[in-house]
Parts: sequence; C-alpha cells; structure tokens
Amino acid sequence: MDCIFCGIVNGSLPTELIYEGDQIVAFRDITPQAPTHVLIVPREHIESVAALGEAHTPLLGEMFLAAQEIAQQEGIGETGYRLVFNCGRAAGQSVDHLHLHLLGGRKLGWPPG
Repeated sequence: MDCIFCGIVNGSLPTELIYEGDQIVAFRDITPQAPTHVLIVPREHIESVAALGEAHTPLLGEMFLAAQEIAQQEGIGETGYRLVFNCGRAAGQSVDHLHLHLLGGRKLGWPPG
C-alpha cells in the first residue's frame, strides 16, 4: 500500500507532528488553504468517512477533541475555525486515508466551494 499518510504515521515519511494522540496524529497541510491548515489523521488506515462504522466512534471523538485543542494552540479557538471531512474524489478527497481538515486564521466564506 502506498499511502502517504500511513508513511507519515509510521515515520517513514518525515514531517513535523504538531499533535499526537493514542489513535491520531496531526500535522500541517503541505498545500494550505488558510493561514492555519492542519490535518488530523488516524494511525489506523481507514479509506474515508464511507468506511467508518460504529466501532470508530471513540476515534472520531478523539479527532474532534484534538481539533479543539489544536485550534486553541494555534490561536484560532476564540476567533473561529472550520472542520472538514471530504469523502470521495467529487468532494475533494485527494488522499485515500481518513483525515479531518482544521482551517482558520482568516474569514472563511460560505458556501465553501
């Protein structure tokens, strides 16, 4: 399997992790769409939101709580931020490994795209 996020998780691809949890890691997006653009990624390879099941409930909770903590660390917790899961190519998912985008640091328009 040639999954870039699995490579980051297992340390074979270098990146600066800004957060590590039991089931997740977080790092900055290499093509940021906002001044703060962090990816929160499970250590387990899960292809997308469509592959989630009830057993993943604790993982999702950890992802959202990490996003909240990272937003505070990045100084955007009070001003606002957006959390995004893309599911499938038509929705903009470019890596087939579940990941949560944390975006902030500027006014974000709606609808997003």
